[in-house]
Amino acid sequence: MTFADILDNLGGMGRFQRMSVAFLAIPLMFLANHNLLQNFTAGIPEHHCRPRITANHTRHASNLTQQLGAESSLRISIPMDENKQVEKCRRFVTTQWRLLDPNATLPSNAVVDTEPCVDGWIYDRSMFTNTIISEWDLVCDSRTLRQMAQSIYMAGVLIGSVLFGNLSDRFGRKALIVWSYLLMGVAGTSTAFSPNYTAYCVFRFLCGMAMSGVAINSVSLCMEWIPTKYRAIVGTINGYGYTSGQFILAGLAYAIPGWRWLQLTVSLPFFVFFLYSWLYVESARWLAISGKHEQAVKGLKRAAQINGKKNEGDKLSVEVLKSSMQKELSSATKASHGMADLVWTPAIRRISCGISLVWFSTAFAYYGLAMDLQNFGFNIYLTQLVFGAVDFPAKLASVLTITFVGRRFSQASSLILAGLCILANIFVPSDLSNLRMVFAVIGKGSLAASFNCAYIFSGELFPTVVRQSGMGLGGTMARVGSMIAPLVKMTGEIFAPLPLIIYGTAPIISGIAACFLPETRNVPLAETIEEVERRSRPLREDEQQMKVLLASTKSDPIKDGS
Repeated sequence: MTFADILDNLGGMGRFQRMSVAFLAIPLMFLANHNLLQNFTAGIPEHHCRPRITANHTRHASNLTQQLGAESSLRISIPMDENKQVEKCRRFVTTQWRLLDPNATLPSNAVVDTEPCVDGWIYDRSMFTNTIISEWDLVCDSRTLRQMAQSIYMAGVLIGSVLFGNLSDRFGRKALIVWSYLLMGVAGTSTAFSPNYTAYCVFRFLCGMAMSGVAINSVSLCMEWIPTKYRAIVGTINGYGYTSGQFILAGLAYAIPGWRWLQLTVSLPFFVFFLYSWLYVESARWLAISGKHEQAVKGLKRAAQINGKKNEGDKLSVEVLKSSMQKELSSATKASHGMADLVWTPAIRRISCGISLVWFSTAFAYYGLAMDLQNFGFNIYLTQLVFGAVDFPAKLASVLTITFVGRRFSQASSLILAGLCILANIFVPSDLSNLRMVFAVIGKGSLAASFNCAYIFSGELFPTVVRQSGMGLGGTMARVGSMIAPLVKMTGEIFAPLPLIIYGTAPIISGIAACFLPETRNVPLAETIEEVERRSRPLREDEQQMKVLLASTKSDPIKDGS
């Protein structure tokens, strides 16, 4: 009997497991809210310098502005850019009264002095009532701080994955997920009351750490209570839970246009999750491997009782648990393999490099698209809704191709298609917003499919002895990619299409690299590094000849008789 057999005897996918999946999946929906929240809390409203005549807070200036009207006031105060739009970051040093005539224009050779927006900006609040951009004036010379804030959040996600992953193995899944819920609630709420940009970034960093703690320990706690044959289904449910969160975010952002109230709305539910998380049952598998057998048996009996299998639970004892997990307990005490083993031998090194590229470029391009909704020239709320909806057919299509065609083809094709769609938008004029949206949606869906495939492909490529290390490497590279993605937006200051060129090129290169990874469809999982090396090493010529000779000998009865 194995631990999996124990779970089956105690109800399999019973009421206890179903309840655990449901209660752990609900918080995952709100993780998508926090990941993509800055699309709305840091939305960039239309803005321009405060005209000099309105900056002078006198009754005469107020009366003059009313007489002129808003359009005329702008015309004589703010220059036009090359696209005949109001300049966002400059204003005339002196009021250009001659431009009151609608037909008047400045001579082409005229030199009119302009200055920065020394009196601040005026923001269009028709779409965003209030954002961190309008509240702290993160525009013009300070516009890069918007991308910096998102990168700081992603840095928190990276640090949290390393920190909470190690702490989880030491203190258990339940303890870490309980305090991750609390940290997310406290940090998220504190973010909503941030007095300045610096405090905002600090609290967002803590939110990123909490996000990793929730994600990592939710998956571990869930999967370690689920029978093996149901894990794929449960994994899909969790994935679609995250996708559903993108729908929720679009609705919440539309209903709550103020950034502080929106931040508060997506953070307060984590206090509810914190309260009911004390009812979670610690992973019996982790307890047993950690030597806490009595607590493991107690947890298993509780699961059996909820599943209506109390009699089977009463038969369970510490001795039965130890004997059933003898193989797992012995393997846990053996010398473990480290990260160095991922680059020590040629075949594993090639797999590690390929998987690192796949994870990095997938997350890099994904967040490059998902965090740039305003640049598609479409309604931002509808764009968020469509971006969430495309994940459903994309993930379904990836499952079908993974199952019936192969992992390598699915991984490579999804990445290359995503890269081509991103690059295609370089050549689409900004006024063709529908076409730009089509390419963006296909690209985002392809990256969602790439994520889906990467989870399966990575787990099958690495042998059992280094599988967790390999998956950890992939996850780390994904978080590095998501952290760098917002910073690449800054390269648009040098050359406008450069961010799209970088976002599009990265997945194409990694897609090509994925073509050189071994196919794992219908191939048994490798247990050791030596097995992977043996599979990848081509047979020497003499070995091939020997095999041919042996085959011909067996098929020739005269030779057999002689």
